[in-house]
Amino acid sequence: MSFEWLRLELDITTFDGAPFEDEVRQVHDSGIAIVTLDELGADEANLRRLYALNAECAADIPDRGPFHTWEAYRRLRIDVPSFDPAGIVVAFDGEQWVGLAGAADHRSRGHLFNEITGVVRSHRRRGIALALKLHGMPYVERSGVRIVRTVHHPANTGIIALNRRLGYTDATWPYPDPAPEAPR
Repeated sequence: MSFEWLRLELDITTFDGAPFEDEVRQVHDSGIAIVTLDELGADEANLRRLYALNAECAADIPDRGPFHTWEAYRRLRIDVPSFDPAGIVVAFDGEQWVGLAGAADHRSRGHLFNEITGVVRSHRRRGIALALKLHGMPYVERSGVRIVRTVHHPANTGIIALNRRLGYTDATWPYPDPAPEAPR
């Protein structure tokens, strides 16, 4: 790996979603529905759909390499204390799952961590990623933490620009985390 992950943070106390309301309304008006995994139900079928969507979206992350197997994904992303279906937001176009944003609950470490915001290729550049992130903000606000962290490959310029637009700023903290959480 010949790059360093770009680390960004958002101080939720300075976040204002009002300037983005028209853009989010346009996404909804175009027929895109957005709900949390908690609202959908975090049953086995929906978890597998989430996995497939995550794998499809992650395929375009520069230098990502092969995506996890279902078993590894389950062990690393779902069966861990930081997984909360209320922090996972999914976008639909009719019955098709077209985007996701996931916030992992690391309140014990003083922050939430935005693990992925992704949209399938056929639906990109329509404002869905912005709408997903904003739909997840009530979860962030309810968490009681002040900071949301995320990391990006430096060549993933689209999501970096979106996060900066939302108020994320450069940060320095160890990544990957030197003390990963244990599976449940």
